[in-house]
Formats: sequence, structure tokens, C-alpha cells
Amino acid sequence: MAGVRKDEYREILGLKLAENEGEDFWIELFEEIKRRGLRKVKLIISDGHKGIEGAVKKALTGSSWQMCHVHFVRDVLRKVPKKRWVEITRKLKEALKKVEEMEKLIQELEEEGLKRAVSTCERYIHELYNYQSFPKKHWRRIKTTNMLERVNKELKRRSRVIGAFPSEKSLIRLVVSILIDINEEWLTGRRYLNMEE
Repeated sequence: MAGVRKDEYREILGLKLAENEGEDFWIELFEEIKRRGLRKVKLIISDGHKGIEGAVKKALTGSSWQMCHVHFVRDVLRKVPKKRWVEITRKLKEALKKVEEMEKLIQELEEEGLKRAVSTCERYIHELYNYQSFPKKHWRRIKTTNMLERVNKELKRRSRVIGAFPSEKSLIRLVVSILIDINEEWLTGRRYLNMEE
């Protein structure tokens, strides 16, 4: 888990291994990080796992949950014929700018009989635009989980050379050392967001 601090720098907030990403897992992780000092969370950005949605509502009261636009598009595309992916992707990107455009797209998809895609759009429509309540200059960075996806990509790249780990502890040692390096780069690099308006 990562976040952007008040001083505008990114920081690794926590790491936890789990069998699944159910609501209980996320509530426990959020509570643990709150005990360590996390306060005033404004926005949680994630993929569409139901567990994190529910956990945000219960453990981070007052925070908004933002569905990652990249994960959303992928989720919708899984529910339409492959030959329509380019067209639907273009339409989704336009619809992700304004809720009214998404409502029109939902109607269009409904008329075309793409009920599963419609269901996904309707499920997330209220969580796709929460980023817009923040300064426009931040939108590009807070509408997706790209920041965390880059961390995950680096973890995979550096752990792949190891292959199989002899124990959970050895995996955690490697991951923590990588996260410390990333965190150091973040804290000594450029600010991620400029909070001044």
C-alpha cells in the first residue's frame, strides 16, 4: 500500500501477505496503518475488488473510493467481443471524462445487447469520477493505480530472478528491501502532487 503525504511526497505505507483480498484483510490493514499514524485519508484508488470497497467505507470513514480507470476499462473489455475492443476502449475513454457521457454509453451498450458490460459500467459509475473533486492538475495521477502498478512491476522484476522462495520470511525480506529502496527514491525525489492551489 502506498500513499501521498501532506508534504506532497509518495510513501510506502505498508505490506501484508494474504491468501485473499477480502474485506476483513483490508480492514485489518487499514486499522494497522491508522494505529501507526495514518490520518485524514481523502481518496483511495484501487481495482474493483469488493473487499477494498467495503473496507474503505467501514475503516476509512469520510474517504472516497476511486475505481482505477485502467482496471475499469479492462473489466468492461472482458465482457465485450474482442473485435469491438478498439471501438469500446475509445468510447470508454471519452465516457470517463463526464458521468453524463458514461450514462449515454451505458444506454448505447444496453441497446446493443451488451448486458454484462452494462452491468460493470453501472456497478462502478459512482466511483469513477471521485478524482474530479480534487484539483484538475492532479487528475492524471489520481484516477488510476499506476503509481502502485509500477511498484508491483519492480517487485516482480526483482523477485523473478530468485524463482522459488524457501520461506515466506525470505520473500518478505526481499520485498521489504526493494520497498525501502523505492520509498527512499520517492522521499528524496520530486514531489508527486502539488497540493497548493
